Amino acid sequence: MSWSKLKQNLESFLCPALNGRVVYRATSYRYLPDKAGICYIAVDKKNVLNMSDITNSIRWYQTEQEIKNDSNIQIPISNEEIEAVRKDTKGTVPEDRLIVIARSRKISEYAKEMLSAQSSLSKSNFMEVANKFLSISIDESIESHEILLNILALVDRRVGKKRIVNMTEMMMLKHPSVQYFYELRRSTL
Repeated sequence: MSWSKLKQNLESFLCPALNGRVVYRATSYRYLPDKAGICYIAVDKKNVLNMSDITNSIRWYQTEQEIKNDSNIQIPISNEEIEAVRKDTKGTVPEDRLIVIARSRKISEYAKEMLSAQSSLSKSNFMEVANKFLSISIDESIESHEILLNILALVDRRVGKKRIVNMTEMMMLKHPSVQYFYELRRSTL
């Protein structure tokens, strides 16, 4: 599918409040056919998500340690996770340490997933992911671990207000770029 047709399809799915605010853009190199163009998402005429540029306004993580030390990341811990730690330690660890151990395990797991998703985004082809988005259900896009699919789903008009409001806890565990677009969409409600 050509870029203009793909852009038209993506923009036809934008929620009405974001129509005109969120724009999909692409650059290409006419005289360098072997050099791929760059696709990015602009919000209010500001380049917000450029997959090949880590200097944009959204936080990109370089290491797992950066994610672990980021105070903005809040990971909810369930009773089942605490019980799993209790079982692993055979009940010899004090109660307050169980929570710390469970949180540490979950943050490590979360950090690995986030770095994996971030690296796949920087290597991905925007057009390929956008075509995939147009061919799968909105539920699959929201539940996917691919950052770009999450973003395209969040700005989609098929995701209603009630569903957006109920996603708050799930969005806490997503990449900052997904959280940015989630907050953008919530601000339009």
